[in-house]
Amino acid sequence: MHLESRQLAPGTINVRLASVRRLAYEAADSGLLSPELAAGIRRVKGAKRLGVRLGNWLTAEEARLLWQLPNTNGLKGKRDRAILAILLGCGLRRRELADLLLDHLQRREEHWAIVDLVGKGGHLRTVPVPDWVKRAIDEWVTAAGIKGGKLFRCVCRAGNSWGDGMTEKVVWHVVKENGAKLGLSKVAPHDLRRSCARLYHAAGGEPEQIQFLLGHVSVQTTERYLGCKQRLKGAVNDRIGIEPDK
Repeated sequence: MHLESRQLAPGTINVRLASVRRLAYEAADSGLLSPELAAGIRRVKGAKRLGVRLGNWLTAEEARLLWQLPNTNGLKGKRDRAILAILLGCGLRRRELADLLLDHLQRREEHWAIVDLVGKGGHLRTVPVPDWVKRAIDEWVTAAGIKGGKLFRCVCRAGNSWGDGMTEKVVWHVVKENGAKLGLSKVAPHDLRRSCARLYHAAGGEPEQIQFLLGHVSVQTTERYLGCKQRLKGAVNDRIGIEPDK
């Protein structure tokens, strides 16, 4: 029998390696694998991904202009503004946004949050919702008369809400349509997720907290979203308050 060898793409290798690392963590937590061995698996490097486009990042000013661009005099504008606000303020994937339920919005620790959101790979997470994002959502929900079910619906040409949900494609068109008006023709929904991460980091957010926000299994994935790498000169642990007095 002839066996044909097949070379895996770097992206496929890294996805499978991430799965192996995750299994190693779970096995170590369950006492089935020694911590030393699990740490060794974690240190295995993935395949280099040369020439991979990471995407675009919006500046704070571009992001502010983008989500405030839709005209809220009509129902579609209210919906589109709420969609853009969630993508930029909460870092959701477009599938997560399309599947979002009104019941996902709950008060936790005196703060609004999207609770028990099922993300990529079936991972559950809770996403904090900034006040300005919640106000945009409330304006849409009130105007559309939504009492339950999917948070976002289609809006017909007559300006009325219809149906019991909407597809990812609608999210895509909302981002592309409003981005084009600002001259951001290449911006895509996932770019808003990346921008959320970078703007959060620029405002002092810790990578670990950004990892929780985005629902990444690996902090290395979060670092790629931030577009940053480890810095040794002026390292974060150079001055932590326990150094000897000069």
